[in-house]
Amino acid sequence: MSIWISLLLGIIQGATEFLPVSSSGHLAILSHLLDVEEMRGNLLFDVLLHVGTLGAVFAAFYKDIAEVCVGFFSLFSAGKRKSEQGRPARRLLLLLILATVPLIIAVFFERYVGVLADNLLFVGAALIVTGLLLYIADRIKPGRKNEKTALVSDAAVVGLMQVVAVIPGLSRSGSTISTGLMRGFDRKFAVKFSFLMSIPAVMGATLLELRKAFSEGVAAEEFLIFLPGMLAAGVVGYFAIVLIKKLADAGRFGVFAYYCAAVGLVTAAVAIFKP
Repeated sequence: MSIWISLLLGIIQGATEFLPVSSSGHLAILSHLLDVEEMRGNLLFDVLLHVGTLGAVFAAFYKDIAEVCVGFFSLFSAGKRKSEQGRPARRLLLLLILATVPLIIAVFFERYVGVLADNLLFVGAALIVTGLLLYIADRIKPGRKNEKTALVSDAAVVGLMQVVAVIPGLSRSGSTISTGLMRGFDRKFAVKFSFLMSIPAVMGATLLELRKAFSEGVAAEEFLIFLPGMLAAGVVGYFAIVLIKKLADAGRFGVFAYYCAAVGLVTAAVAIFKP
């Protein structure tokens, strides 16, 4: 792999990981149409790309992450007033934990995800479903639920949707944000909850893959080639999150809904009619 390919895949990963267009779907399409499957075959590179996108989430939501940490440690601080001040942050942490628990289910379906990614017709259909979810989310009356008023059942439903979104072509961010809006979340809270919920999922998967990558051996020259891709994923991912925040506040997911539907239809047509 060249540095330019590393940069290209980093940009694609950073943009599609957070924009509601499905990173797995786009990478599956790229692999089939351009015959570049070997470019995604290095486990260390996959890990570094996820480290880059994880860094983007921390950079974009560092204040919220800090509040959750302070809220948790306020449990052990003296004084009732301090404990009361940290209650919303602790409640948000509880909701995030509850939403993450369903990911245990995803472990049992991991072996089938690669098979689905090889089926362009399935990927195209999943992209169309993503477009439909975004179209519906755009037309939902904004709710008022936030970390203070969201229910345990709300967190569980959004968490289950994150499990479903491991399907290639189904956007994780688009699916979870749309589901949150359908459950009556405030638009800002729906976006925040979706991205904060991704942190334990990505961290867990990254640690497991990192262990496998080092067991396979790491060459210094490979790392130097992969590093630009990781940085590109982080920088592009950060600006993608900023864009999503603005579009969600304005209720303007429509452009992504039409994009996903169009790409899904073209992908399905290519799968059906290609020789």
